[in-house]
Amino acid sequence: MTTTHRPGYGGTGPGAITPDGCAVDLYLRLAPGDEPDVVAGAVPAGARLLELGCGVGRITRPLAERGFTVTAVDESAEMLAHVTGARTVRSAIEALDLGERFDAVLLGSFLVHAGDPAVRRGLLRTCRRHVADDGCVLIQREGADWHDRVPRESRSGDMLVRVAAAEPAGPGVSSIRVEYVLPDAVWTQTFLSRRYTDEEFAATLAEAGLAVDAYLTSDRTWVRALPV
Repeated sequence: MTTTHRPGYGGTGPGAITPDGCAVDLYLRLAPGDEPDVVAGAVPAGARLLELGCGVGRITRPLAERGFTVTAVDESAEMLAHVTGARTVRSAIEALDLGERFDAVLLGSFLVHAGDPAVRRGLLRTCRRHVADDGCVLIQREGADWHDRVPRESRSGDMLVRVAAAEPAGPGVSSIRVEYVLPDAVWTQTFLSRRYTDEEFAATLAEAGLAVDAYLTSDRTWVRALPV
């Protein structure tokens, strides 16, 4: 399938590929991991959640099964077609304005590392616009050494995930290439990612009216932020 990719983003492999290089068929085969546990441990039981960049619903379904009311947002119709157990909204995250507030807003998939500063600001403004005054925003960020510890490999079931390259692509920005290898298929994704020190990350959130409340995982990749 032919896809027009955003500058600096791309993907290869079987099936539909979204403009940011994500492969729909690949995400259908990825396990939820520990993300549902992280979210469930950070928000009240039965909370209303806004999940930004939900993809095929890899995390959406487990959250709905735990009793959360989820509104799932993605710009890809091909991704949203697979989401179950949630209200779905097709929209670019930066343009979203539902006129509603939620107990928690989820910005996973390392989206906060968007290479374009305007996109990053738009993502975080959407988070702030939709979170209740007494709610929280849960953000997934990269590990501190991820741009330097390359190449590296990990496994998810029978899938080999290889971060093959991280090349300079501008001040503070790297072009990352990831390979997903299964016995019967191979996908690749290339995307732009901005590095953050803890101080830079806090300043980025502050610009959007958010402040770090707690790091939720030992590797500091999940953060709970509060509106200020």
